[in-house]
Amino acid sequence: MSPLITAEQLHQLQQQQDVVILDASIEFQIPSEGEKDKVNKIPNALRFDYDTVFCDPNSPLPHMMPSQERFNQLAQELGLNNDSLIVVYDNSGTLAAPRAWWMFRAMGHQRIAVLNGGLPAWKEAGFATTLDYAKPSTIGNFSGDLDPNYFLTAHQVLAAIEDKHSLTVDARSLARFNGEVAEPREGVRSGHIPNSACLPFAQLIKGYELKPIEQLQPIIDAILNDRQSQYIFSCGSGVTAAIVLLAAYLCGYRNLAVYDGSWTEWGQRVDLPIA
Repeated sequence: MSPLITAEQLHQLQQQQDVVILDASIEFQIPSEGEKDKVNKIPNALRFDYDTVFCDPNSPLPHMMPSQERFNQLAQELGLNNDSLIVVYDNSGTLAAPRAWWMFRAMGHQRIAVLNGGLPAWKEAGFATTLDYAKPSTIGNFSGDLDPNYFLTAHQVLAAIEDKHSLTVDARSLARFNGEVAEPREGVRSGHIPNSACLPFAQLIKGYELKPIEQLQPIIDAILNDRQSQYIFSCGSGVTAAIVLLAAYLCGYRNLAVYDGSWTEWGQRVDLPIA
């Protein structure tokens, strides 16, 4: 299925077949993000909290991808099945949901899409909202296999710096990339990963939606090219990197990965080089 659907398409899906809707909103304020609607939800949505639940509880870094075993157990407790048709959204647009989409893709689940524009687009289309999340009614049979190539470690990114067939793409603003402003997290150095390219996620968003593919393609092509066999996406903490990754996927690029620790890890580890 397409990785991106509209509010109208989701509404039609709800009338035709069982679709599982997951709210992947996060509390953290993403740079350039508008005010979040923390009250309303899409009817029948389940809470998919990758900030404090669907994450590695033993990591000092924020919302790191959990182990295969933990993800499967939590997904089953949420009532998810191997054949579930899943749509993820967030309460401020298309900002937090792309990471949730990539997490499921990393687990091998193909029947998943992002609601373009999220809750704001749903409300703008005139569809009903509710104040409460749905509750899982049964235990699901979700049993994914985590592909380690979807979320990379600092060691793997470090090894890729000198690889001419690999390109690391930074989704942060150009000012942060160039070290012209202080990082929002205390104790994190300014700058960027050597040999990486900057593609601010904000360039791919219009309002609260990802731009149409015909507008995304030239932006993506200007930074990525078919000379690389691997594309690694980084940002502040592995959230907005997935926005750029999703745009690249929509534009036909493959062999994509998120550097999970992103600049939160790289910037505070003095053993790692910066430019």
